[in-house]
Amino acid sequence: MNFAIIGCGFIANKHAQAIQNVKNAKLVAVCDRVPKLMEPYTTQYGATPYTTIEEMLKDDTINIVNICTPSGSHADLAELVAAHGKHIIVEKPIAMTLTEADRIIDAANNYNVELAVVHPNRFRPAAMKLKEIIEENRLGKLSHALCTVNWNRGQEYYDQAPWRGTKAHDGGVLMNQAIHNLDLLLWYLGKPKKVFGMGATRLRNIEAEDVFTGIIQFSSGVLATIQASTTVYPKNYEESITIFGEKGTVKIGGANALYFETLEMESMDFDQCNVVINELKNDPWGKPGHEAIIEDMIHSIQHGRKPAITGIEGRNAIKLVLSLYESSSTNKLVNLL
Repeated sequence: MNFAIIGCGFIANKHAQAIQNVKNAKLVAVCDRVPKLMEPYTTQYGATPYTTIEEMLKDDTINIVNICTPSGSHADLAELVAAHGKHIIVEKPIAMTLTEADRIIDAANNYNVELAVVHPNRFRPAAMKLKEIIEENRLGKLSHALCTVNWNRGQEYYDQAPWRGTKAHDGGVLMNQAIHNLDLLLWYLGKPKKVFGMGATRLRNIEAEDVFTGIIQFSSGVLATIQASTTVYPKNYEESITIFGEKGTVKIGGANALYFETLEMESMDFDQCNVVINELKNDPWGKPGHEAIIEDMIHSIQHGRKPAITGIEGRNAIKLVLSLYESSSTNKLVNLL
Protein backbone atom coordinates (compact mmCIF):
# COMPACT_ATOMS: atom_id res chain seq x y z
CA MET A 1 0.00 0.00 0.00
CA ASN A 2 1.13 3.54 -0.71
CA PHE A 3 1.65 5.96 2.18
CA ALA A 4 1.91 9.72 2.46
CA ILE A 5 3.12 11.77 5.42
CA ILE A 6 1.76 15.19 6.38
CA GLY A 7 4.22 17.15 8.52
CA CYS A 8 7.95 16.47 8.20
CA GLY A 9 9.09 17.31 11.72
CA PHE A 10 10.95 15.02 14.13
CA ILE A 11 8.41 12.19 14.40
CA ALA A 12 7.94 11.89 10.62
CA ASN A 13 11.32 10.19 10.30
CA LYS A 14 10.12 7.31 12.50
CA HIS A 15 7.10 6.90 10.24
CA ALA A 16 9.20 6.94 7.08
CA GLN A 17 11.65 4.35 8.42
CA ALA A 18 8.79 2.15 9.58
CA ILE A 19 7.06 2.32 6.20
CA GLN A 20 10.33 1.37 4.50
CA ASN A 21 10.76 -1.63 6.80
CA VAL A 22 7.24 -3.00 6.32
CA LYS A 23 6.60 -5.41 3.48
CA ASN A 24 4.15 -4.14 0.87
CA ALA A 25 4.37 -0.55 2.16
CA LYS A 26 5.86 2.37 0.24
CA LEU A 27 6.22 6.07 1.02
CA VAL A 28 5.15 7.89 -2.14
CA ALA A 29 4.44 11.44 -0.96
CA VAL A 30 5.20 13.97 1.78
CA CYS A 31 3.68 17.36 2.53
CA ASP A 32 5.03 20.27 4.52
CA ARG A 33 4.87 24.06 4.34
CA VAL A 34 8.68 24.18 4.52
CA PRO A 35 10.18 22.63 1.35
CA LYS A 36 13.58 22.05 2.99
CA LEU A 37 12.05 19.71 5.57
CA MET A 38 10.86 17.41 2.79
CA GLU A 39 14.28 17.02 1.14
CA PRO A 40 15.41 13.96 3.18
CA TYR A 41 12.21 12.13 2.23
CA THR A 42 12.51 12.91 -1.46
CA THR A 43 16.19 11.91 -1.65
CA GLN A 44 16.15 8.88 0.66
CA TYR A 45 12.70 7.46 -0.05
CA GLY A 46 11.84 8.92 -3.45
CA ALA A 47 8.68 10.53 -2.13
CA THR A 48 7.00 13.28 -4.13
CA PRO A 49 7.00 16.58 -2.19
CA TYR A 50 3.92 18.79 -1.87
CA THR A 51 3.52 22.13 -0.13
CA THR A 52 -0.29 21.96 -0.22
CA ILE A 53 -2.30 19.08 1.19
CA GLU A 54 -5.13 19.43 -1.29
CA GLU A 55 -2.74 18.89 -4.20
CA MET A 56 -1.21 15.82 -2.58
CA LEU A 57 -4.59 14.24 -1.85
CA LYS A 58 -5.48 14.36 -5.55
CA ASP A 59 -3.03 11.47 -6.02
CA ASP A 60 -5.33 8.45 -6.35
CA THR A 61 -2.46 6.02 -5.72
CA ILE A 62 -2.17 7.08 -2.06
CA ASN A 63 -3.96 4.62 0.23
CA ILE A 64 -2.98 5.74 3.73
CA VAL A 65 -1.98 9.14 5.13
CA ASN A 66 0.10 9.49 8.29
CA ILE A 67 -0.61 12.76 10.12
CA CYS A 68 2.53 13.90 11.94
CA THR A 69 1.74 17.58 12.54
CA PRO A 70 1.30 19.36 15.91
CA SER A 71 -1.58 17.79 17.81
CA GLY A 72 -3.84 20.82 17.66
CA SER A 73 -3.99 20.60 13.86
CA HIS A 74 -5.04 16.94 13.61
CA ALA A 75 -8.80 17.42 13.29
CA ASP A 76 -8.80 19.71 10.25
CA LEU A 77 -6.29 17.53 8.44
CA ALA A 78 -8.02 14.24 9.26
CA GLU A 79 -11.34 15.53 7.95
CA LEU A 80 -9.69 16.55 4.70
CA VAL A 81 -7.86 13.22 4.34
CA ALA A 82 -11.01 11.21 5.04
CA ALA A 83 -13.02 13.26 2.54
CA HIS A 84 -10.55 12.12 -0.14
CA GLY A 85 -11.07 8.47 0.78
CA LYS A 86 -7.65 7.89 2.35
CA HIS A 87 -7.16 5.81 5.49
CA ILE A 88 -5.64 7.64 8.45
CA ILE A 89 -2.81 6.99 10.90
CA VAL A 90 -2.62 9.89 13.34
CA GLU A 91 0.14 10.56 15.85
CA LYS A 92 -0.66 10.75 19.53
CA PRO A 93 -2.54 12.42 21.04
CA ILE A 94 -5.38 12.02 18.58
CA ALA A 95 -6.39 15.64 19.31
CA MET A 96 -6.25 18.27 22.03
CA THR A 97 -9.99 18.32 22.80
CA LEU A 98 -12.81 15.78 22.82
CA THR A 99 -14.67 17.83 20.22
CA GLU A 100 -11.70 17.58 17.85
CA ALA A 101 -11.34 13.86 18.54
CA ASP A 102 -15.03 13.34 17.74
CA ARG A 103 -14.60 15.24 14.47
CA ILE A 104 -11.80 12.87 13.45
CA ILE A 105 -13.73 9.73 14.44
CA ASP A 106 -16.90 10.96 12.71
CA ALA A 107 -15.00 11.82 9.52
CA ALA A 108 -13.49 8.32 9.36
CA ASN A 109 -16.91 6.75 9.89
CA ASN A 110 -18.70 9.04 7.43
CA TYR A 111 -16.23 8.38 4.62
CA ASN A 112 -15.76 4.69 5.49
CA VAL A 113 -11.99 4.85 6.04
CA GLU A 114 -9.95 3.20 8.78
CA LEU A 115 -8.46 5.26 11.59
CA ALA A 116 -5.52 4.25 13.80
CA VAL A 117 -3.87 6.22 16.61
CA VAL A 118 -0.14 5.91 17.31
CA HIS A 119 0.33 4.48 20.79
CA PRO A 120 3.34 2.28 19.98
CA ASN A 121 4.17 1.29 23.56
CA ARG A 122 1.42 -1.33 23.40
CA PHE A 123 3.62 -3.35 21.06
CA ARG A 124 6.66 -3.53 23.34
CA PRO A 125 7.31 -7.12 24.46
CA ALA A 126 7.10 -6.32 28.19
CA ALA A 127 3.85 -4.37 27.75
CA MET A 128 2.29 -7.20 25.73
CA LYS A 129 3.43 -9.80 28.27
CA LEU A 130 1.91 -7.80 31.14
CA LYS A 131 -1.36 -7.61 29.20
CA GLU A 132 -1.28 -11.39 28.80
CA ILE A 133 -0.61 -11.89 32.52
CA ILE A 134 -3.58 -9.69 33.47
CA GLU A 135 -5.93 -11.31 30.96
CA GLU A 136 -4.98 -14.77 32.22
CA ASN A 137 -5.88 -13.58 35.75
CA ARG A 138 -2.47 -14.59 37.06
CA LEU A 139 -2.43 -11.66 39.46
CA GLY A 140 -5.88 -12.45 40.85
CA LYS A 141 -7.96 -9.54 42.09
CA LEU A 142 -6.09 -6.31 41.44
CA SER A 143 -5.72 -3.76 44.21
CA HIS A 144 -3.74 -0.84 42.80
CA ALA A 145 -1.19 0.37 40.25
CA LEU A 146 1.64 2.87 39.99
CA CYS A 147 2.55 4.69 36.77
CA THR A 148 5.73 6.78 36.62
CA VAL A 149 7.25 8.91 33.86
CA ASN A 150 10.18 10.90 35.24
CA TRP A 151 12.03 12.19 32.19
CA ASN A 152 14.27 15.01 31.10
CA ARG A 153 13.13 17.46 28.46
CA GLY A 154 15.32 20.54 28.68
CA GLN A 155 14.35 24.05 27.68
CA GLU A 156 16.08 23.54 24.33
CA TYR A 157 13.56 20.76 23.57
CA TYR A 158 10.65 23.16 24.02
CA ASP A 159 12.44 25.94 22.14
CA GLN A 160 12.76 23.79 18.97
CA ALA A 161 9.35 24.93 17.74
CA PRO A 162 6.91 27.61 18.92
CA TRP A 163 4.06 25.12 19.39
CA ARG A 164 5.96 22.96 21.90
CA GLY A 165 4.69 23.29 25.44
CA THR A 166 1.57 25.23 24.41
CA LYS A 167 -1.83 24.17 25.69
CA ALA A 168 -3.49 24.49 22.28
CA HIS A 169 -1.09 22.46 20.15
CA ASP A 170 1.11 20.32 22.40
CA GLY A 171 0.07 20.08 26.03
CA GLY A 172 2.32 19.37 28.96
CA VAL A 173 3.96 16.25 30.32
CA LEU A 174 0.64 14.48 30.84
CA MET A 175 -0.68 15.04 27.32
CA ASN A 176 2.58 14.74 25.42
CA GLN A 177 4.80 12.27 27.29
CA ALA A 178 2.72 10.33 29.84
CA ILE A 179 -0.25 9.76 27.53
CA HIS A 180 1.40 6.55 26.30
CA ASN A 181 1.44 5.22 29.85
CA LEU A 182 -2.11 6.34 30.54
CA ASP A 183 -3.13 4.48 27.38
CA LEU A 184 -1.48 1.36 28.82
CA LEU A 185 -3.32 1.80 32.12
CA LEU A 186 -6.62 1.97 30.23
CA TRP A 187 -5.61 -1.11 28.21
CA TYR A 188 -4.79 -3.01 31.39
CA LEU A 189 -7.41 -1.76 33.85
CA GLY A 190 -10.47 -0.71 31.84
CA LYS A 191 -12.73 2.30 32.35
CA PRO A 192 -11.74 5.05 34.78
CA LYS A 193 -14.45 6.23 37.17
CA LYS A 194 -13.00 9.16 39.13
CA VAL A 195 -9.79 11.21 39.00
CA PHE A 196 -8.01 13.81 41.07
CA GLY A 197 -4.87 15.57 39.95
CA MET A 198 -2.45 18.40 40.58
CA GLY A 199 -0.10 19.88 38.00
CA ALA A 200 2.48 22.66 37.99
CA THR A 201 5.03 24.39 35.79
CA ARG A 202 8.15 24.31 37.92
CA LEU A 203 11.30 24.51 35.81
CA ARG A 204 10.51 24.90 32.11
CA ASN A 205 9.48 28.15 30.46
CA ILE A 206 6.30 26.80 28.88
CA GLU A 207 2.56 27.41 29.08
CA ALA A 208 1.60 23.84 30.00
CA GLU A 209 2.68 21.77 33.01
CA ASP A 210 6.10 20.14 33.40
CA VAL A 211 5.14 18.04 36.44
CA PHE A 212 1.87 16.29 37.32
CA THR A 213 0.59 13.87 39.95
CA GLY A 214 -2.81 12.21 39.77
CA ILE A 215 -5.00 9.49 41.27
CA ILE A 216 -7.37 7.38 39.18
CA GLN A 217 -10.15 5.14 40.43
CA PHE A 218 -11.24 2.57 37.85
CA SER A 219 -14.75 1.17 37.58
CA SER A 220 -13.39 -2.14 38.90
CA GLY A 221 -12.32 -0.38 42.10
CA VAL A 222 -8.60 -0.49 41.27
CA LEU A 223 -6.72 2.65 42.32
CA ALA A 224 -3.81 3.99 40.27
CA THR A 225 -1.31 6.76 40.89
CA ILE A 226 0.30 8.62 37.98
CA GLN A 227 3.43 10.73 38.50
CA ALA A 228 4.96 12.44 35.47
CA SER A 229 7.57 15.11 34.84
CA THR A 230 10.01 16.48 32.27
CA THR A 231 12.12 18.21 34.92
CA VAL A 232 14.47 15.38 35.94
CA TYR A 233 18.19 16.20 35.90
CA PRO A 234 20.23 15.31 33.88
CA LYS A 235 18.50 12.58 31.81
CA ASN A 236 15.49 10.26 31.74
CA TYR A 237 15.26 8.57 35.12
CA GLU A 238 12.34 6.17 35.01
CA GLU A 239 9.34 5.04 33.02
CA SER A 240 7.44 2.28 34.76
CA ILE A 241 4.10 0.63 35.40
CA THR A 242 3.54 -1.57 38.45
CA ILE A 243 0.43 -3.69 38.97
CA PHE A 244 -0.37 -5.17 42.40
CA GLY A 245 -2.73 -8.12 42.79
CA GLU A 246 -3.67 -10.67 45.42
CA LYS A 247 -1.58 -13.34 43.68
CA GLY A 248 1.24 -11.35 42.14
CA THR A 249 3.22 -8.16 41.66
CA VAL A 250 4.59 -7.06 38.31
CA LYS A 251 6.67 -4.01 37.44
CA ILE A 252 7.90 -3.10 33.98
CA GLY A 253 10.50 -0.39 34.33
CA GLY A 254 13.84 1.11 33.46
CA ALA A 255 14.31 4.42 31.67
CA ASN A 256 11.77 3.35 29.01
CA ALA A 257 9.59 0.65 30.61
CA LEU A 258 11.25 -2.16 28.68
CA TYR A 259 12.14 -4.70 31.37
CA PHE A 260 10.51 -6.69 34.12
CA GLU A 261 12.05 -5.22 37.26
CA THR A 262 9.66 -7.28 39.38
CA LEU A 263 7.86 -10.45 38.34
CA GLU A 264 6.48 -12.48 41.22
CA MET A 265 3.37 -14.62 40.86
CA GLU A 266 1.80 -17.43 42.81
CA SER A 267 1.32 -19.40 39.57
CA MET A 268 5.03 -19.30 38.57
CA ASP A 269 8.09 -20.29 40.58
CA PHE A 270 11.33 -18.29 40.73
CA ASP A 271 12.96 -20.10 37.81
CA GLN A 272 9.92 -19.73 35.55
CA CYS A 273 9.75 -16.01 36.26
CA ASN A 274 13.46 -15.65 35.53
CA VAL A 275 13.01 -17.29 32.13
CA VAL A 276 10.47 -14.61 31.18
CA ILE A 277 12.66 -11.83 32.57
CA ASN A 278 15.73 -13.00 30.64
CA GLU A 279 13.83 -13.55 27.39
CA LEU A 280 12.83 -9.90 27.38
CA LYS A 281 16.38 -8.77 28.16
CA ASN A 282 17.50 -10.32 24.86
CA ASP A 283 15.03 -8.26 22.81
CA PRO A 284 13.51 -5.50 24.96
CA TRP A 285 12.23 -3.31 22.12
CA GLY A 286 10.87 -6.05 19.88
CA LYS A 287 9.40 -4.88 16.60
CA PRO A 288 9.36 -1.07 16.55
CA GLY A 289 5.90 0.16 17.52
CA HIS A 290 5.47 2.35 14.45
CA GLU A 291 6.18 -0.66 12.21
CA ALA A 292 3.63 -2.71 14.11
CA ILE A 293 1.01 0.02 13.72
CA ILE A 294 1.66 0.33 9.98
CA GLU A 295 1.51 -3.44 9.49
CA ASP A 296 -1.68 -3.59 11.52
CA MET A 297 -3.30 -0.86 9.43
CA ILE A 298 -2.49 -2.71 6.20
CA HIS A 299 -3.92 -5.94 7.61
CA SER A 300 -7.04 -4.18 8.90
CA ILE A 301 -7.76 -2.82 5.42
CA GLN A 302 -7.03 -6.14 3.74
CA HIS A 303 -9.18 -8.17 6.14
CA GLY A 304 -11.98 -5.68 6.84
CA ARG A 305 -11.35 -5.29 10.56
CA LYS A 306 -10.66 -2.36 12.85
CA PRO A 307 -7.06 -1.37 13.64
CA ALA A 308 -5.57 -2.45 16.97
CA ILE A 309 -5.70 1.10 18.39
CA THR A 310 -8.87 2.79 17.18
CA GLY A 311 -9.94 6.40 17.26
CA ILE A 312 -12.18 5.62 20.24
CA GLU A 313 -9.20 4.33 22.21
CA GLY A 314 -7.23 7.43 21.29
CA ARG A 315 -10.18 9.52 22.49
CA ASN A 316 -10.33 7.59 25.77
CA ALA A 317 -6.70 8.48 26.48
CA ILE A 318 -7.19 12.22 25.98
CA LYS A 319 -10.46 12.13 27.93
CA LEU A 320 -8.49 10.80 30.90
CA VAL A 321 -5.82 13.49 30.47
CA LEU A 322 -8.37 16.28 30.13
CA SER A 323 -10.24 15.05 33.21
CA LEU A 324 -7.02 15.17 35.22
CA TYR A 325 -6.39 18.68 33.88
CA GLU A 326 -9.91 19.69 34.92
CA SER A 327 -9.32 18.35 38.40
CA SER A 328 -6.04 20.23 38.68
CA SER A 329 -7.59 23.53 37.58
CA THR A 330 -10.67 23.23 39.81
CA ASN A 331 -9.03 21.42 42.75
CA LYS A 332 -11.96 19.00 42.71
CA LEU A 333 -12.59 15.30 42.17
CA VAL A 334 -13.86 14.67 38.61
CA ASN A 335 -16.36 11.92 37.78
CA LEU A 336 -15.97 10.27 34.36
CA LEU A 337 -18.86 7.79 34.41
